[in-house]
Amino acid sequence: MNVLVWNENRHEKENQVVADIYPEGIHSAIADFLGEDHENVKTATLDEEEHGLTDEVLAETDVLVWWGHKAHDEVQDEIAEKVKQRVLEGMGLVVLHSAHFSKPFKKLMGTSCDLKWREADEKERIWVVDPSHPITEGIGEFIEIEKEEMYGEHFDIPTPEELIFVSWFEGGEVFRSGATFRRGRGKVFYFRPGHETYPTYYNKEVQTVIRNGVKWANNTETPTPVYGNAQPLEEISTKS
Repeated sequence: MNVLVWNENRHEKENQVVADIYPEGIHSAIADFLGEDHENVKTATLDEEEHGLTDEVLAETDVLVWWGHKAHDEVQDEIAEKVKQRVLEGMGLVVLHSAHFSKPFKKLMGTSCDLKWREADEKERIWVVDPSHPITEGIGEFIEIEKEEMYGEHFDIPTPEELIFVSWFEGGEVFRSGATFRRGRGKVFYFRPGHETYPTYYNKEVQTVIRNGVKWANNTETPTPVYGNAQPLEEISTKS
């Protein structure tokens, strides 16, 4: 499997708090633990040529993991459209935290993807609501994160095909924090935690969910649909 971890890599350059937590960037922290499962894990960032998402790179990517926050608007529309098209063709997409506002995710959802938010060092308890789903493998009843940014409903996304996690926050809000969608031949997994000023991506249970999400999103040996004018497979009788 070829996995690509994409990140803006802006907070790490501009905010010392974030740089101290993720000195090599959020993308590198995620790629490090995914590399324990897969040999071919690469990273790309916003300031690279074509955001590191050239046609060649996208064509060879099986699963794309996306983290973005403050620079969604800087992603070229043409590149976002290419990502969307690759998902429709079968590439998996794992969307993390504030990438709910990323151009590729919004294009695939067709909604605003807006929500409530608050930064107040609140406890987050992520409840497993579908323990039969493979993304929950290795997780108990819930994941508890001591400090995180709050996201609250209403989350303006289409009704998920599978709702896997629901978060509760200390301030009282709840949030659909783990959801899957299918678009074309591709599979999409959204997972909420991961604000840049907290060391969330070092949490082993969060890592397990992302690792499971990447495995789930990977399309293996699926048939390629054929469209357009088709010749008959059997001889068609012309007898009247």
